[in-house]
Amino acid sequence: MLNRRTLRIKVMQALYAYHQAVGSDYSLALERIAEAFVPDLTAAEAPDRKLLQGQRKMGEVIFKEWHKSGETPEPTDDADVNDAVKDAIKFYQAAVAKDKTYYAGQLVSGAEAIHDQYLHLLNIPEVLLQILEQERGRDSRRLTAAPEPLLDTTRLSENQAIAKLIENLQLQELTIRRNQKWHGQPELDALRVAWRTEMKQDAELLSYLAAPAGSYADDQEMLKHLYKEFVFKGTALPEYIEEDDQNWEENRSVVKNLVVKTVKMLDEAADENMVLMSLSANWAEDKEFAESLYQQTLADDAQYEQLIADSSQNWDVDRVALTDKILLKMALCEMHLFRAIPVKVTINEYIEISKNYSTPKSKQFVNGILDKLAQDLTASGAIRKSGRGLLDNQ
Repeated sequence: MLNRRTLRIKVMQALYAYHQAVGSDYSLALERIAEAFVPDLTAAEAPDRKLLQGQRKMGEVIFKEWHKSGETPEPTDDADVNDAVKDAIKFYQAAVAKDKTYYAGQLVSGAEAIHDQYLHLLNIPEVLLQILEQERGRDSRRLTAAPEPLLDTTRLSENQAIAKLIENLQLQELTIRRNQKWHGQPELDALRVAWRTEMKQDAELLSYLAAPAGSYADDQEMLKHLYKEFVFKGTALPEYIEEDDQNWEENRSVVKNLVVKTVKMLDEAADENMVLMSLSANWAEDKEFAESLYQQTLADDAQYEQLIADSSQNWDVDRVALTDKILLKMALCEMHLFRAIPVKVTINEYIEISKNYSTPKSKQFVNGILDKLAQDLTASGAIRKSGRGLLDNQ
């Protein structure tokens, strides 16, 4: 199931994308000022290029000062410059607000996409059986021209665990509602290639097909084997999934956990009403955690920027990797906002994330800054925790 570390990573990615977008918004706002003073070559009188260049520079300076201080700029004697700066500020503020909302939505949809991928993969056995039917027809046609033994896949077609999965009512309903059926030609081709080049050569599957009908447990184990060896390992299917889902590498372990647990739940006593795995034990609560962490980290960005600068005297804060700054700000926000999460848990979580998502030296830097800030803020009373020993990463 989805854990809080995965959510923290999703928040970090959303914040990183937001900051990158804001950088682009800043550049576009400056471009608007530049465009306001482009010489009009169709004008009856020749434009004063020197004047226009001076107006452009003045407008850019005023905009940059506004961006740095946040204070409303004093109007100049040049109405054109005032209008250009006003337009740039209005554009920038609207673009930033739009990006903030957009990446908040991406954060939630990115997490929910994990469950969609889980549903999508649960539909593989049904499509595989359809491909087996097509392959039998293809092999039969080839048999008349070049006799060769056909692979009898009857036992797989009659696999009881696969039948239970296909008949699950919740899977059927969610597949339609979330549009997670396997129907695109590229994914069907990927599954067909996996069957022809990998599954048909697999010793364990061949042994299963050659043996007489066995127990339900045997069918369940084979279904588990197909997922582990050809969906989460293998070549054809993993390559297609990774190409189709840019977040597959980081989501793979969560999706695998959901799928494998579902197959284990699919025992002989399970019926068509078996409840599938949820994204988390309490998605509403986890969603609120992620959204609050995202929104409040942005709301207190300037405060956290100053805390980091004051605590990193041996570092030029402007040269600190953006990912590190985001992780530090998120950690500070978490310490302030979520009183039930122990400070030590928060620090350890962000150290672990920094190992995989930032620079080789990030672990030591993040650890050092957070340890110092946690001690200072706790001593001053800025961080107050309630609850005893509550862990938040399960």
